[in-house]
Formats: sequence, structure tokens, C-alpha cells
Amino acid sequence: QLQLVESGGGLVQTGDSLGLSCAASGRTFSSYNMGWFRQAPGKEREFVARISWSGSTTYYADSVKGRCTISRDNAKNTVYLQMDSLKPEDTAVYYCAASTKFFAVSVHQYPYWGQGTQVTVSS
Repeated sequence: QLQLVESGGGLVQTGDSLGLSCAASGRTFSSYNMGWFRQAPGKEREFVARISWSGSTTYYADSVKGRCTISRDNAKNTVYLQMDSLKPEDTAVYYCAASTKFFAVSVHQYPYWGQGTQVTVSS
């Protein structure tokens, strides 16, 4: 089993930046492609960003493109999500997830999930 633990959420204001981290343990982290998802109250969980196992390829949802950067450090078994120019509509619980599928952007393609971290952006 691969265990994932997110951290870094909090309450920020519109326009602020916030960095999330996701620490992995239990299996070879560098074998997995990693993704970030988010779920706002009353809404379905949605894709935010993903990064390949090597870190060479990234992909973003249109809603965050240009404002978010996903990265990873395989030596530290950690994936990151840097979020800039935050908006109230970015308010959600943010989850990291792991998949062996390279182009995974759907929830069902990720078998491993963290518990989530709350991000709240006030206007």
C-alpha cells in the first residue's frame, strides 16, 4: 500500500499564494504518477494537476493553468502544488493521489489517495 499525507492547507485571501505538500510512504514513490484533485462543498471531486513519475511531464486543468505548479522530489517522496493568485472559487479540500497510469486525469484512475487538506480563500 502507498500512504499519502497532505499538508499546507489554510485560510488565505484572494490573490495570495499557498503551497501544498504530499508525503508518500509504503511503496516506491518514484514508480507512481501523481495527481492533485480538489472537492468543493456540494461538488464532485475534480482534477487539478498531474505529474509523471520522473517529473518531466506535467498537465493542468484549465481552471488553474498559469496559476498552479506541480512538482515532485523523489528523493524526499514528496509531491507539491504551488498555487498563486488564489481565488474564492479555489476553495476546496485538496487531495493528492497516485496512479500507475501515465495520462490519468480521472478520479477512478487513481487507486491511492490522501486524506485531504482544506484550502479556503476569502474574498
